[in-house]
Amino acid sequence: MGIPFYLVDAFADRPFAGNPAVVCPLPQWREEPWLQDVAAEMNQSETAFVVKNPTGFDLRWFTPKVEVALCGHATLASAHALWRQGLANPAQEIHFSTKSGILKAVGRGDEIELDFPLAPAQTAEPSADLLPALGVTAKYVGRNKFDYLVEVESEAALRQMSPDFTRLKNVAVRGTIVTARSSDPRFDFVSRFFAPAVGINEDPVTGSAHCCLGDFWHKRLGKSDLRAFQASARGGTIRVRVEGERVFLGGKAITVAAGELRQG
Repeated sequence: MGIPFYLVDAFADRPFAGNPAVVCPLPQWREEPWLQDVAAEMNQSETAFVVKNPTGFDLRWFTPKVEVALCGHATLASAHALWRQGLANPAQEIHFSTKSGILKAVGRGDEIELDFPLAPAQTAEPSADLLPALGVTAKYVGRNKFDYLVEVESEAALRQMSPDFTRLKNVAVRGTIVTARSSDPRFDFVSRFFAPAVGINEDPVTGSAHCCLGDFWHKRLGKSDLRAFQASARGGTIRVRVEGERVFLGGKAITVAAGELRQG
């Protein structure tokens, strides 16, 4: 018997939008090279592997090139897949044990809400390659333990960006978040996320980036409840709520495909 996997569009209200992630429930952990090979074969921005534990599930995330310490959209996709496949009770909160601590997912109507740690950025000097690679003038540059955060003048400037990914790959961080106030009254802010160093030139919708963005715009706008749009080609909407040192990220998910890995 093979190992099932599910392709889920996260932070999406229709198929072929938001950010796709593969979710692969395992009966027990396999060796790390096998996990990385599967992620490379799936060739999505993230492949999530979940294993049942006494209090919930262990969860790990892999890009096609590396394991990462935090991923929002693949956590949302994992909760969606576990509930839809009857592997977890949809009336109960899921606790995921991860490299970033215990992360929680709960159903809120037709959305899933994730409970994540805030990851604030501190003002930082940009590396020599950062702004030239992005091709923008920055209003603000900060950095947290994962990424650079760059605020630009307008949503138009953000949408018009065409980064030099070869040069951006030299910047020694997981990725770069670029953000601006939204020109659309439905949203408080917009963003894009670039991570060529881990094999993702532009990520469609990045939940973990909003652990930083939530803190940034909460302080800028004086609001705890925010609505965000990630302005990638696929696009995606994220509901953001900041409470103390936690951020709650809400969105929808849709299973678009399912299959089976051969044992090996």
